[in-house]
Amino acid sequence: MKKFSILDQETIKETNKKNILQLLYKNGQLTKQEISKKLYISIPTVISNVNELIVEGYLDEAGVADSTGGRKPIIVRFLPDSNYSFGVCITRNKIRVALTNLKLEIIVEEEIRLSQELESIDIIMDKIKKCIDTIVDNSKIPKDKIIGVGFSLPGTVNEEKLLLVNAPNLNLKNIHLKEYEAKYNYKFYMENEANASAYAETFLNSDGALKNLVFVSITEGIGAGVVINDNLYKGCNKRAGEFGHMTIVKNGEQCNCGKKGCWELYASEKALLKQYNEEFKTNDKSLKEFFKLTRTSEVAKNILYNYLDYLAEGIKNIILITDPEKVIIGGKITYYEEYYKELLIKRVFEENSFYTKEECSLSFSKLKENASILGAALMTMQDIFFINKKII
Repeated sequence: MKKFSILDQETIKETNKKNILQLLYKNGQLTKQEISKKLYISIPTVISNVNELIVEGYLDEAGVADSTGGRKPIIVRFLPDSNYSFGVCITRNKIRVALTNLKLEIIVEEEIRLSQELESIDIIMDKIKKCIDTIVDNSKIPKDKIIGVGFSLPGTVNEEKLLLVNAPNLNLKNIHLKEYEAKYNYKFYMENEANASAYAETFLNSDGALKNLVFVSITEGIGAGVVINDNLYKGCNKRAGEFGHMTIVKNGEQCNCGKKGCWELYASEKALLKQYNEEFKTNDKSLKEFFKLTRTSEVAKNILYNYLDYLAEGIKNIILITDPEKVIIGGKITYYEEYYKELLIKRVFEENSFYTKEECSLSFSKLKENASILGAALMTMQDIFFINKKII
């Protein structure tokens, strides 16, 4: 019985420590008295934990605030540059590598273009390592200040085994990133790109009130990150959120996954660009010109309306399946929300007997296409900010 009591006290202490760090992360700096009031913990507890965090290098004392009577309160400040992390986002055509500080501010970013032919995982990992080594050398950051490398991947992953189970759009299966960890000499973390995006979105932009959401990542394919009670939901076999491969058209187009009629074949960025290029006989790989055309061209408008029909159908299915507080749309398409936001919302919330705008809102990611790479970097910081991995 005594043993359980000791463990419980250790858990409470660690929880208080993480809560103080998260509070200062979001507020920048506060007095010890303000920390005590906001977290409902005693001043001695605040002092003890703050002192430990100062020794660990995450905080420092930044002078004193004005006194309201008695001794002037000491200001405690979060130090975002005390540690750094790498986020790596791998897609079909390119790799993004970003060095971030603890505030998830991108310090340096590099892009590695991939050839049209699918490259081997050995070549891909070698290119990433060279890029990271160059960034570290040029930035003059001590290697012991780098927590690790987080990978955002478009497919099913087992984050505990560092295993990429299946990434149809990359034509990769059963890839063990653990085999490359020793060569990099940094600790590895990995997550599905939509899950990583959801992770970043909830941590960086939530006020703590939002606990249940679905992040729909629209890129070359479609993935979804499901957050339940502030935890990523991975499912029994870590495949939860593969809504891009739910059948939206029976016996429809052939998908890389082996099925036909998958949602991402009709509602991804790639699908929209394909339809635009076919109709206008162009090879434009940017959405910018297409959305401009929707202001003047009836053909472009019809392509957009058809696309939104498919996108809305999938979102409606997600709402019915998961019953979230919010659905967040992410990816490059969010840069052009002004062209279709109201149309999409109208389609998603058309008259039905199950949900309303008041019960489930639809919004667009504030992180845009950076959501997944910031989520990958955040994965390396779990032990710093959280008492558990926040994954179920």
